[in-house]
Amino acid sequence: MSTAQGARARARIEVTAAIKDEARRQLAAEGAAKLSLRAVARELGMVSSALYRYFPSRDDLLTALIIDAYDSLGEAAEAAEAGGTAPARRWVAVCEAVRDWALAHPHEYALIYGSPVPGYSAPETTIPPAARVGVLLIGIVRDAHQRRGVARTPLLAELEPEARRMAADLAPDLPPEVVVALVAAWAQLYGLVGFELFGQFNRVVEDREAFFRQAAARLAHGVGLVLP
Repeated sequence: MSTAQGARARARIEVTAAIKDEARRQLAAEGAAKLSLRAVARELGMVSSALYRYFPSRDDLLTALIIDAYDSLGEAAEAAEAGGTAPARRWVAVCEAVRDWALAHPHEYALIYGSPVPGYSAPETTIPPAARVGVLLIGIVRDAHQRRGVARTPLLAELEPEARRMAADLAPDLPPEVVVALVAAWAQLYGLVGFELFGQFNRVVEDREAFFRQAAARLAHGVGLVLP
């Protein structure tokens, strides 16, 4: 790459970052539904046609923000999990990292786990980043299963076909009843975080950190992990 090409590449990276930073400010102020490429361009002192060379549409910009948010959340969870040993403690550490990230990035959390953005359909490129935390939790349970096994909760008979399908899709090496518990715990984790972030715990839960830690431990127990 020539010096000129390198300078152009660096400039493109810098402008792309500035566009996304301004878009995040708009998310915080107006919400994702009102995100506007023209407004972003205006705030950056750019003409709209110039911005379109970086993001051809609002949906392209939204997708970039969504992928960044999922990746940032995934990195935080992975860093927390890497410092643990016992599977149950690693599970709780990941759950706490999700909560901490959400509290530090409420508008980005709302973008990926809040109300759908009208008229926007996420492309498949968002799936791998979105799966990072789930894959991490599956890996923790898999590790426990391979070491000493995990406790299993009996399935309702009518759920057995769906449980087998879920296991085949998500974790073929884990028992179907464990995969069902994992999916339920995954949903409950984000429900707990969302309730706190969006105010549903107001005047209900005061010591929310201790409450969440207890709830995360119960989720670990629900998927068959035991805290040492």
